[in-house]
Amino acid sequence: MEEKSTWARLRWPIKAIIIAVPILAIGYWAMQSGKFDTTLAVKPDSTNINATGPATSGSENIRSFNYQPEKPVDGEYKGVVEVGASGFNSFVVNMDKENRWEIISKDFGKSFAYEGLANTEDIRKGLKDYIGMMLDKGVKSKNIHFVISSGAQKEPKTTVISSELRKMGFVVNLVTAEQEGKLALKSVLPKSYEDNSFVVDIGSGNTKISWIEGDTKSVEAPGAKYYEKDLKDDAVYAEVKKLGEKIPASKREVCFIIGGVPFELASQTRQGEERFTVLNDPASYKTDKIKTKSGVNIYKALKDATNCDTFVFDWDANFTIGFLLSLNK
Repeated sequence: MEEKSTWARLRWPIKAIIIAVPILAIGYWAMQSGKFDTTLAVKPDSTNINATGPATSGSENIRSFNYQPEKPVDGEYKGVVEVGASGFNSFVVNMDKENRWEIISKDFGKSFAYEGLANTEDIRKGLKDYIGMMLDKGVKSKNIHFVISSGAQKEPKTTVISSELRKMGFVVNLVTAEQEGKLALKSVLPKSYEDNSFVVDIGSGNTKISWIEGDTKSVEAPGAKYYEKDLKDDAVYAEVKKLGEKIPASKREVCFIIGGVPFELASQTRQGEERFTVLNDPASYKTDKIKTKSGVNIYKALKDATNCDTFVFDWDANFTIGFLLSLNK
């Protein structure tokens, strides 16, 4: 009978231990030396916020607003330049006789005209650039309009800008804060939401709050640059909250909101090129920028006054587009 080897005579548990010991030893050495990385790679979140902008808590789910406006039929291109409290903005829209419209282009200018960095010739050149851009897009000269916002009218250089426009043969349209609020509503509030919603435009110079109650109601509050007037956060919060409480309870289901600070906030969570972005709760926005912080204070006051939990930013609407709609007889 053939004699078994020493290995063959060992029982299977002993064999398993003998095999396992060197494997475990090699594995332990590999982990300690960094040969194996035990941390799984995490794919970056595509909704992460740019570190240079206001941060959000990240705890809120991103909400969508799927309303789609009707497209214009056999429309005509029209252009408008807004002379605002923080600079020039321009819009080209395709608009039909039924006031259906869509944005063709929008350009948000810098505030050079109000920071002592421009002389008369610079202002004239800047205006010519805006006009030339509109003409290049197919807007007829007769369909180009200039509107000076209520906030901008409080700026000394507005007089110079108005003078230059008139020298160039253009009509300068001045609007009050009340008119501005009504025009903002005309551009941003869909007819299907007139019975349950209100509109807010947080500008640099003032804030306009509007809603439909028989006719269009509009009230004015401080703008996002209220700190330049030495107004305190608490006082502005109280004033805006008091005005927000005037909005009828039936109109508080949705707020359509536009303006510079809402633009910044909506930029945090926009998912692509959607027309509407739902803002997060105001408490979730953290920033070191004083204008943004002040605008969020206004936003919080409105939310607290109305208990509205759906503030929808419209990426295309502007009160000056409402001005064009008001001309469309």
